[in-house]
Amino acid sequence: MILIQIMTAEHKLYLTIGQELKDSLGGQLFGKPCFKVGRKAYICFFQNEMVFKLSGDDHATALNLAGSQLFDPSGKQRPMKEWVQVPGTHSSQWLALAKSAQSYVKGL
Repeated sequence: MILIQIMTAEHKLYLTIGQELKDSLGGQLFGKPCFKVGRKAYICFFQNEMVFKLSGDDHATALNLAGSQLFDPSGKQRPMKEWVQVPGTHSSQWLALAKSAQSYVKGL
């Protein structure tokens, strides 16, 4: 049996963003695909949405986008407070959020 997985437009965009940002390396975060700067993850892909590690105004801006939520990869009501999951309806903002996330993580 051969399984063929079709990549969604959102997944393609996530990969494009992660691959185009300087100093970005692919990896895993809780079994989910992610991109890291150094050894620290700053973006990942979950449930066909992009997830960003943010703080301050960037965090508030992302969280205020319709449909956005704190990232809860376990599904057990234990969200990761710095991580915001943003739906594809806001994909036009994903690149800017990824740049903010990368900048934030570089400063840690």
